[in-house]
Amino acid sequence: MIIKTTAHARAGLAGNPSDGYFGKTISFIIRNFRARVTLYETPELEILPNRRDQLRYRSLAALAADVKRHGYYGGLRLLKATLRRFYAYCVQNNIELPKRNVTLYYETNIPSRVGLAGSSAIVTACLRALMAFYEVEIPKTILPTLILGVETDELRIPAGLQDRVIQVYEGLVYMDFGREIMERQGYGYYEPLDPALLPPLYVAYRTDAAEGTEVFHSDIRERFERGEPAVVDAMKYWAALTDEVKGCLLSKQLHKIGKLLDRNFDKRREIYQISKANIRMVEAAREAGASANFTGSGGAIVGTYEDESMYQRLRERLSEAGVRVFKPEIVTAK
Repeated sequence: MIIKTTAHARAGLAGNPSDGYFGKTISFIIRNFRARVTLYETPELEILPNRRDQLRYRSLAALAADVKRHGYYGGLRLLKATLRRFYAYCVQNNIELPKRNVTLYYETNIPSRVGLAGSSAIVTACLRALMAFYEVEIPKTILPTLILGVETDELRIPAGLQDRVIQVYEGLVYMDFGREIMERQGYGYYEPLDPALLPPLYVAYRTDAAEGTEVFHSDIRERFERGEPAVVDAMKYWAALTDEVKGCLLSKQLHKIGKLLDRNFDKRREIYQISKANIRMVEAAREAGASANFTGSGGAIVGTYEDESMYQRLRERLSEAGVRVFKPEIVTAK
C-alpha cells in the first residue's frame, strides 16, 4: 500500500502576524504550490532525504548557494519531529498503533524561505499520511495545534497557528485567536469563508533567498511578553483590521480591501526590522497601482489589483526586481 498526501502553500491575507499573539487573521490556500509525502510499509522505519537535504556538493560555492536558497536545514528534521509528535499524541490518547513500520519521503515545489508556509506544509502532509496509514483520526480543531507543536515544541521554531489552520481547513478562513477563546478550549475560532468573495488577488515572491521565520520573529515574542506598548497595540490593531477586511468581504465592499492590506504592512514596518529588498518589493507593487502586504514572514507579498492592465504592469515592475508574480488558485474547503 502506497499513500500519497499533500498540503498546499498559503498566503496570510490580513492580520498576520498577530495569530501567535491572541490576534485575528484571514488566510487562503494556494493550489499553485504543494508539498507531498509518500509513505509505504517496510520492515524498518526509514526517512529518505530530499534534494534539499543533500550533504554532498561540487564545491564550497555550491554549498554556499544551497544554504542561501534553502537555509541550513531541509525537511528531514520536520519529518522526524512529526513522527515523534504523532507517536506522543497516540500514547497520550491511549491509541494503540499496529506494529508496522514505514518508509517515507517528501517532495515540495513551494518556494523556500519566502513566507508561503513551506515547512508547515511538509508537516501537514506527513501527519495526513501517518493518520491514513495507521488509521488514526485526529479532530480537525486539534490538528493545527498538533502541527504547530512539531515546529515550536520539537524544533523550537517560532510560529503561530494561522498556517496550520488554513492548511488543515483549506479554502479561505477567518481565524480568531483571542486569549479567552484560546484559554477556554485550547484552539481558536475558525470560520470558513467563500473564496468567491475575494477581489482579484496576486501573490509575488522573491526568487533570491529570503530569511527564515526564526530570523524575522527573533525579538517580537520577548517584546510582547514584557508588554511593550508598540508591540501589544500592533497586535490589537491587526486583529481589528482583520475584522474590517472580513466585513468588507461579506458586504462586497471590495474596493476598500486594498488599503486595509497596505495598512497591515505599514504597521508591520513600524515594529519589525524589514530588509531593503522586501521593502523595495512592496514599493514596486504599490508603484504599479496594486496593494501589497506580506503573506508571511517576508519574501512574498499578496495584494489586490484593479484590472488586467494593472496586473501586467505589476508583473513588469516586479520582474525587474527579480520577483515572480502569479494569480493564486485557491483550494476550496473540503
